[in-house]
Amino acid sequence: MTNIDSNVVVSAFTEDQVERLTGCTIHLLRYWDSTKFYSPEFADPNRRNSYSRVYSFRDLLSLQILGALKNDLNISLQHLRDVKEKLSHLGDEKWSRTKLYVVKKEVVFHDEDADERRGVISGQIVLPPIALEVVRSGMESRVAEMRQRDVTKVGKIERSRNISHNAWVIGGTRVPVAAIQSFEKAGYSIEKILQEYPSITKDDVIAALAHGKAA
Repeated sequence: MTNIDSNVVVSAFTEDQVERLTGCTIHLLRYWDSTKFYSPEFADPNRRNSYSRVYSFRDLLSLQILGALKNDLNISLQHLRDVKEKLSHLGDEKWSRTKLYVVKKEVVFHDEDADERRGVISGQIVLPPIALEVVRSGMESRVAEMRQRDVTKVGKIERSRNISHNAWVIGGTRVPVAAIQSFEKAGYSIEKILQEYPSITKDDVIAALAHGKAA
């Protein structure tokens, strides 16, 4: 298992961040959620609430693989649904921890107990060489890159086209000001808000809480 540096990996991700990191569009993420194909780990039962879909790092890894299978390798969604059903005994880590391959448009997995590669649906043993292996890679560094900010934007509030639907966000990030203010209304201290958003600073939170309020 990969050791993940807690200082590098953000504990929770918005839809915008997931789209940026995995290549899965927000429309696709919401479709998969509504059809119960793939739902975020931290989801509000009422999806009409703001920020009701929050994804974990494990979700990122799974969605990176699903995105590659669907978008890069043209594996049909129905086949992926069948694979999900067949691998249901592996639990929530069926996509992120299982070694998956693709041969002739069929998803193949490595059965470690038998040391065999089998088609998930057909059950047929696949002999080497394997045409293509889909592996998890580089997500930690991509998350770290996402967190890099222009130091001049710390403590600033900005709005930019194509970022969080043109909502006000903390400078150099995609963290919505509205989300920070919602946490304050729910009784969260600045310290607790920072625990929810490790990528921002105390100055960012203060600026977000002050935004829109009369001087």
